[in-house]
Amino acid sequence: MQNFKVIIVEDVPLELKGTLGIIRNDIPEAEVIGTADNEAAYWKLLKQQKPDLLLLDLGLGGSTTVGVEICRSTKEMHPDIKVLIFTGEILNEKLWVDVLDAGADGIILKTGELLTRGDVNAVMEGKTLVFNEPILEKIVERFKYAVSGQLAKQEALVNYEIDEYDERFLRHLALGYTKEQITGLRGMPFGVKSLEKRQNELIRKLFPDSVGNVNATRLVVRALELHIIDIDNLVADED
Repeated sequence: MQNFKVIIVEDVPLELKGTLGIIRNDIPEAEVIGTADNEAAYWKLLKQQKPDLLLLDLGLGGSTTVGVEICRSTKEMHPDIKVLIFTGEILNEKLWVDVLDAGADGIILKTGELLTRGDVNAVMEGKTLVFNEPILEKIVERFKYAVSGQLAKQEALVNYEIDEYDERFLRHLALGYTKEQITGLRGMPFGVKSLEKRQNELIRKLFPDSVGNVNATRLVVRALELHIIDIDNLVADED
């Protein structure tokens, strides 16, 4: 790994001291050209000298959005600067998504193995999506959950003989569409009476042992339980 220049943005003195210690002991190629504990101090440093790597904490002054905006603005002005997030925000998954959307090259959580020479080297060599083990475990967990859900949906579609129009019908019922509105969807070749007939057929399939009336709400809940429709992907079709 060639020598490179680093700016560290961190507002907790003890954590900054620890980060500097990691760099000094484990990443001798890194030259820390400045540290900042707030947004204004960072922009002042950046005007004086451009780093090769920005090591950025997200929770600055009690705000998580400041770090995201620093990342986004840095990448817009200087796409060649590598931005590696080093954060204690270990539970805020939405924040991870936001900062990746802002252009971050990777996220290292301040837990487990912490910051390693290998992670920094990967970023400096141009690898994107560099994560340490704690965040990788969460990513793999979500991946497994997503794949399991997709497989369960495929099985349900086959087992209950659900076609494309059934899925669209159930999905839009879950979104609060009326039957009249559903008939107006592009490529939906059914009138209200046909949808009512389709709804009754779905009730027969999904509630084979039911006694009494099953309304649209119960039908939608059952479709969610069986993974015929996915609560995480309830998106309306274009009208």
